[in-house]
Amino acid sequence: MTAAAEDGARGNWTVGLRKRLGRAVPPGQWLPDRQPVYVSSWTYVFGVATLASFLVVLASGLVLTLGGITWWHVSGLGHFVNSVHLWSVELFFATMVIHLWGKFFMAAWRGRRALTWITGAIAFVGSIGTAFTGYLSQTDFDSQWISTQAKDGLNSVGIGSFFNTLNPGQMLLWHVALLPFAVGLLTVAHLVLVRRHGVVPPLDANPPAHDEPAGDPEQAAADLSESR
Repeated sequence: MTAAAEDGARGNWTVGLRKRLGRAVPPGQWLPDRQPVYVSSWTYVFGVATLASFLVVLASGLVLTLGGITWWHVSGLGHFVNSVHLWSVELFFATMVIHLWGKFFMAAWRGRRALTWITGAIAFVGSIGTAFTGYLSQTDFDSQWISTQAKDGLNSVGIGSFFNTLNPGQMLLWHVALLPFAVGLLTVAHLVLVRRHGVVPPLDANPPAHDEPAGDPEQAAADLSESR
């Protein structure tokens, strides 16, 4: 390659993006084909289960929006899709809580993974808000009852004028656009950090001296377990 071509390549935005991605996650760690042996434990399954159920939540919610906000009340197909949406949310929270507590008792912030833990915790809080606005968007007596009971609590802490539970249009916008977008961004950031630093090893998987490096996921179990 000539000097002019090299200068052009350095100024190319795709080259810059590729270099940024390479710095964010080292090559070979986006979709690794080898993992430490301890990853075979059930403790590490619930994060993937949470992600899978979250994708079902997004897909079923997207289908619900295609017919409007009330069509599932009078349509058999809509009722089915709404049920899929509901139970995928239930599964999402069940697996997410197990994942959260599992990582808490594993001290998942070890090895420079504090930001990984923080993004996951904030995503959990954002998911609670998303689910709450979902209950407010049911367009039935349940949503009316929940909204009227919630307004006093929100007014008491001074955010009722910004987050008005009695405004169904505002609650629907929060539920289908703003909060899912925020949770999605946090999820992507969380996954990038997991791939960058690797999954956290068990507390007894390696000595404290090996707990600081967080590059290669296989390094977390170095000298004590074999990678498969």
